[in-house]
Amino acid sequence: MTQDTVMEIIHEAIMLAFKLALPVLLVAMIVGLVVAILQAATQIHEQTISFAPKAVAVGLTLFFLAPWMTNECIDFVNFIFEKMAQTPIT
Repeated sequence: MTQDTVMEIIHEAIMLAFKLALPVLLVAMIVGLVVAILQAATQIHEQTISFAPKAVAVGLTLFFLAPWMTNECIDFVNFIFEKMAQTPIT
């Protein structure tokens, strides 16, 4: 396995991590911002109020995006197996 092949696999792994994490992080950030604005408007500063909506939103996001995330992971594993099949045995 050449250094270029290893770097390509690492690059694809990092991109997969970004693709899988981005939707969940965006949902958590948007829900957190909305809750923070509501807390500032109502002057209620309780930590549990901000945690519960984010936990529910992230859970729902993971539930609905689980098939897509699974397919992305399967595609990555197939990519690695293709690279292994192309590499000559030395």
